[in-house]
Amino acid sequence: MERIRILIAEDHLIARAGIAAIVNAQPDMVVAGEAIDGTQAVERHRELRPDVTLMDVRMPGKNGIDAAAAIRAEFPTARIIALSTFSGEEDIRRALAAGVQSYLTKDVLHDELLRAIRAVHAGERYLPPLVAALVDTPLPRPDLSGREMEVLRLIVDGLSNKQIGYVLDIAEYTVKNHVKKILSKLGVEDRTQAVTAAIQRGIVHLEP
Repeated sequence: MERIRILIAEDHLIARAGIAAIVNAQPDMVVAGEAIDGTQAVERHRELRPDVTLMDVRMPGKNGIDAAAAIRAEFPTARIIALSTFSGEEDIRRALAAGVQSYLTKDVLHDELLRAIRAVHAGERYLPPLVAALVDTPLPRPDLSGREMEVLRLIVDGLSNKQIGYVLDIAEYTVKNHVKKILSKLGVEDRTQAVTAAIQRGIVHLEP
């Protein structure tokens, strides 16, 4: 039996070892190589030409989404599964736009990971039900400007309007105007709801 050759791109050693153990325990799969960041993932894919790449979305340097896009630009038929701790629709939307064929959260059961690998290797798209539901019925995408995204990130970090003005070197009344537009575009009534919506939808992430 010709085994499915898999590249694992994951910066955490324990997670990488766990995935490798699951893969190598299957009679129809084998780990062809590993990468610890997005840049190395692109290089290793170019070197190894794996059948399927398991790509962690958040890695140091070049992230997984950028790495997936780079791989697909060079190898249009590359088959990639995104792995992430985040399940917001913006995260999923960015990953699918980069060309991945599957998006799995890291709490997925190993049986589902194996199903995804086999499906993607067969040329199919594989999305778990909860992920598929977000893709099929997405909320309207908030058309936030670059400055509004900066303000939103600082709101999520807990800064007041005055503090945001100081950080961005803009007047406090300008910050208030940005906040008003952000609330309107997110369809929420206050800053607390804006933070909740931004995190749940994957528009902004809390840094560890």
